[in-house]
Amino acid sequence: MNEDGTGLLTIGELARLTGVPVKTIRSWSDQDLLPPAARTPAGYRLYGPDAPARLEIVRSLRELGIGLAAIRSVLHRTCTVAETAAQWADALDAQIRTLRLRSAVLRSVAARGSAAEELPYMTELARLSARERRLIITDFVEDALDGVDAPAYRSGLLAATPDLPDDPTPEQIGAWIELAALVREPELRTALRRLAEYSARTAGAAGEPDAPGESHAPGESQTGEPDAMGEPPAPGEPPAPGAPDATSEPPAPRETRTSTRPPDPSAQEQAVIRVAELMRVRGEAAVAAGIAPDSPAAEPVLAELVAAWLPTQTGTADPPTEDGPAARARLLEQLETAAEPVVERYWQLLCTVTGRPAPPRWDTAGTWTTAALRAHPRPYELDRSAFDGIDPEQVLRAYEAVTRGVAAVRPEDLALPTPCAGWTVRQLLDHMVWENLMATSIAEGAPRADHTADHLGDDHRTAFADSVRAARTAFTGSGMLHRTYGPYEAPGAMIVQQVVVELLAHGWDLARATGAPTGLAPEAAEETLAAARRIYGAAPRTAGSSLAPERPAPPGAGATDRLAAFLGRDPA
Repeated sequence: MNEDGTGLLTIGELARLTGVPVKTIRSWSDQDLLPPAARTPAGYRLYGPDAPARLEIVRSLRELGIGLAAIRSVLHRTCTVAETAAQWADALDAQIRTLRLRSAVLRSVAARGSAAEELPYMTELARLSARERRLIITDFVEDALDGVDAPAYRSGLLAATPDLPDDPTPEQIGAWIELAALVREPELRTALRRLAEYSARTAGAAGEPDAPGESHAPGESQTGEPDAMGEPPAPGEPPAPGAPDATSEPPAPRETRTSTRPPDPSAQEQAVIRVAELMRVRGEAAVAAGIAPDSPAAEPVLAELVAAWLPTQTGTADPPTEDGPAARARLLEQLETAAEPVVERYWQLLCTVTGRPAPPRWDTAGTWTTAALRAHPRPYELDRSAFDGIDPEQVLRAYEAVTRGVAAVRPEDLALPTPCAGWTVRQLLDHMVWENLMATSIAEGAPRADHTADHLGDDHRTAFADSVRAARTAFTGSGMLHRTYGPYEAPGAMIVQQVVVELLAHGWDLARATGAPTGLAPEAAEETLAAARRIYGAAPRTAGSSLAPERPAPPGAGATDRLAAFLGRDPA
């Protein structure tokens, strides 16, 4: 404060008091934001007692990004602080949206490795209006399905539009850019057309509307909406058994339906949803339990799924009524038709754009179920009594023979290739340890689910010996040979026999890989070969199955070599 007693501040004193630089105060004074109260005889500015408070207001508004003209209006009381704040908040929101758009485009460019020539196109895509985005999808669908008589399928696709929210995230903008690029790919057009043709071929009687309560094509709504809730299916949703696929096409009504308000899901639609979820749960559980899709243990799982799926076929063309070759072929066709990764990606991107959550994926269960259907084209009953005579001593001798082979494996042998395609000795040993641990856990009533973990560690001999010790204890000390396990009551004796088949087969693989003799436990191998024929004799050797076609064994081959030949190895 000046020493003259006037209470006025020089510009330097005001700067020291507020921490605002002299240059900034002078600039704001020149723009009428902080007018001086007086001047000295020499012309220097003097500021009144209210200047520090006024200066703090100006500084705060500037830090919030408000322009000088707007601040002047506030200070001159031509506009309130609240009105100015609202206006500038709107402007700031617009700037944020623009920055997000730029960020999304740049991140998409970086992720896709886009060339400079693509930048204008990607930026233009991000700026399109909702109407322009819908037009891109509409044109794509109409072009892909041109000439296909599948109005329900077409209307379902057209009902699912890429509606970005008013304030999209960078992920949503990036998904829209990828989606716009995907619809230009011939692979997606071909896949959607194939699904539409399947839909047209398998639909019920054309032009006949469903009567109230009458069953209709599973996965298909009774409304004019894509599904029972008026939304397209989300990515990864289990395929609706009975429709070509819930992940690949949005269920849609027949063109004769005119209602515009979706009712509650019908009993038929609820059944479809339940069956799809059952397939996902059972398939994932089978994979986690290490059940090979072409093994006898897969058959009761498959029988349960087919029985649950059959009622959903009411209303389709020539619906199967019982489990048999025709029913299994129909279900396999549906699942194979639905296996379109590019279409699944299409729905994933659509759901990301629109902000819909993605339900659990179905690819693991779908792969297992289709493989099981190929391996078991017709239902059959396993002769459970065939395993009643298993000899525990033969099992123990098989373990002893293979354990000696594992103990002879040197660390430098672990990287050697084996007759099991794509497996090294280490990977083979890890699988053998897993088989023992899995059988042990089944006997204990808590099947393991860590099939993909590393079970070998740094000491393959100790890991295998420990797993053998646990399995032998389970086989001989828990009554496993005389019990049943799981919801399908699998005979424990059969589980043990399957483990021994695997043990000797992979023991043979190990011997061939390391140059050791393959004649492992001849007496146990003879009994195991007979069991393998009972277990796997009826299983087709199909593409993707765990068993290759049987090979001829050389004349005079021992039991272990003949077992290997039966399981698809070449003992020559």
